[in-house]
Amino acid sequence: MAWNEPGGNSNNQDPWGGKRRNNGDRKGPPDLDEAFRKLQESLNGLFGGGKKRGDDGGGPGKSGGFGGLLGIGLVVLAAVWLYSAVYVVDEQEQAVVLRFGKYYETVGPGLNIYFPPIDKKYMENVTRERAYTKQGQMLTEDENIVEVPLTVQYKISNLQDFVLNVDQPEISLQHATDSALRHVVGSTAMDQVLTEGREQMASEIKERLQRFLDTYRTGITVTQVNVQSAAAPREVQEAFDDVIRAREDEQRSRNQAETYANGVVPEARGQAQRIIEDANGYRDETISRAKGEADRFTKLVAEYRKAPEVTRERLYLDTMQEVFSSTSKVLVTGNKNGQSNLLYLPLDKMVESGRSTSAPVSGSAATTSNEANARAAADLQQQQARTRESR
Repeated sequence: MAWNEPGGNSNNQDPWGGKRRNNGDRKGPPDLDEAFRKLQESLNGLFGGGKKRGDDGGGPGKSGGFGGLLGIGLVVLAAVWLYSAVYVVDEQEQAVVLRFGKYYETVGPGLNIYFPPIDKKYMENVTRERAYTKQGQMLTEDENIVEVPLTVQYKISNLQDFVLNVDQPEISLQHATDSALRHVVGSTAMDQVLTEGREQMASEIKERLQRFLDTYRTGITVTQVNVQSAAAPREVQEAFDDVIRAREDEQRSRNQAETYANGVVPEARGQAQRIIEDANGYRDETISRAKGEADRFTKLVAEYRKAPEVTRERLYLDTMQEVFSSTSKVLVTGNKNGQSNLLYLPLDKMVESGRSTSAPVSGSAATTSNEANARAAADLQQQQARTRESR
């Protein structure tokens, strides 16, 4: 039953413990002083503050109320301080703590606490790689202007140096990058910057940039430097494109010439080697034949001295055999008695020779036919010589 319904509040009091007015007006505002007094008394009871009343028994104790408010404030301040003093360092992070503005310690991963305001902490991710992009117009060694885009990847390697030695280490990184890039591009020709010299440039820029950062003790380590595709200014881009196309044509022609040379030179060397081998073979053959002829002549002289007539007859026959080995006709001279010359025509051999002209005959067969003719002529001459001797 509501307190303001008829019969619902026999004590004629409002919810804040105050008496109703005599005129029974239920719509008046509550007594704020009485409500504040009750709230203060309850807080004093919580924090141990005693109640002190005057002679009239109505006024609250001022010392107890002040002590309660002071306790509440201290508790709130302690909670706020504790909340701000306790912090968690992640696995990829580190924290540097300064005490009275001086380096105190470097904190690793885990739950930690420091004491503000005498302590101050700086917490950074030391494993994440960060990137910085730089692009600008540079002057090359041959006094040409090119636009070089550059990307630098880095991470924090020493958080203490990163926090304490340089006021703004990443700004210093940008300035050092600009200096290193201009130095390297200024000592490189334009065609190297635009084509195949970018990798070498990136290596030199990284080395020089890291040396600058180590000198400044920024605590930053450069992990990668990427020099992207450099280009000429837009005002002269067409001329640069023509130069690049001409360079590509030159390289293509050079490759074609090298391909042709790789095919022709080995073949020429092989032919030269074959000619040399043929000449060496001919030389060896000629020398060996000459030595054989000399040996044969020496042995023939010895035999001639033993039997001159027989040797002369044999030499004659061998010579005639060699002469008539290439013809199919043999002319035999008559004897000393005046007989006429006899023309010996070996018809069977001539028929074979005619067949050989109609159909190709191997060299061995033709040689055999000629030798047979010569042998028949020699036999015939020997027979005639025996006849003359018998007469």
